[in-house]
Amino acid sequence: MRFTKMQAAGNDYVYMEALKEPVAHPGELSRRISDRHFGVGSDGLILICPPSDPAVADFRMRMFNADGSESEMCGNGIRCVGKYVYDNGLTRKESVRIETLAGIRLLRLHPEGGKVKTVTVDMGEPRLAPRDIPVSGEGETFVNRPLKVGGRVWQVTAVSMGNPHAIVFTEGIDRLDLPQLGPLFEHHPLFPRRTNTEFVEIVDRGHVKMRVWERGAGETLACGTGASAVAVAGALTGHTDRKVHVELLGGELDIEWDEASNHVFMTGGAAVVFTGDYPGEALSEAAAGETANGTDQ
Repeated sequence: MRFTKMQAAGNDYVYMEALKEPVAHPGELSRRISDRHFGVGSDGLILICPPSDPAVADFRMRMFNADGSESEMCGNGIRCVGKYVYDNGLTRKESVRIETLAGIRLLRLHPEGGKVKTVTVDMGEPRLAPRDIPVSGEGETFVNRPLKVGGRVWQVTAVSMGNPHAIVFTEGIDRLDLPQLGPLFEHHPLFPRRTNTEFVEIVDRGHVKMRVWERGAGETLACGTGASAVAVAGALTGHTDRKVHVELLGGELDIEWDEASNHVFMTGGAAVVFTGDYPGEALSEAAAGETANGTDQ
């Protein structure tokens, strides 16, 4: 099975084409291929598939976490999908619609010298009603509410960008023990479908630093939907303006929550790491220890 490993702001996934025939057992494949010792090593697997309706979308993206669970969307991952389909000649369009479980996302590709360098993604409208995130809570929004986690009370704002996010504005994020703290947020009973959690430190009204614990993946170097949710939460709580530069462990993103359209726009880069072949028999228990054979690009 041919694969391409790509990263955007350090959020790395294995990408495979499923345009002619489906990939078997994608959840189990993601679990094995994501292993950083016995597989390729990644935050998960993203499949590039034909759209359900070619009149509505150009391609469909399926995203699987490193634990094999399927998620609705990945902001960094979808930028790589845009680069992949353009750079590999699957489309010549510079405006591409990608179908996801969170809905259709419009990508504006910015090529240089025949290759996509950056991508702007229309992330759609944020969902703020507790039932839509989902989060267990009354009222029209869940903004800056106290939540006791790990023996401490945190002020939490919940936002969905097609997947659930819990945003915490605090200081000293570099000192936080995310391997201990992250799972407590992810599996808190307040979040019936688990949650991604962003810990955010304010630099100024147009600049924040962020660490993220992603459900099903653990701490990752970046999260595009998470950065988008942070911009929304920052504006809602008065911490930031509606346009904010987000500094993540793996890179930087520019996010704007447009007041006129209520849509969130994310701009950032995407890059190929390497390509290779993954043995199909590696899905069997007998071949579980086999590793991928990658070739530098």
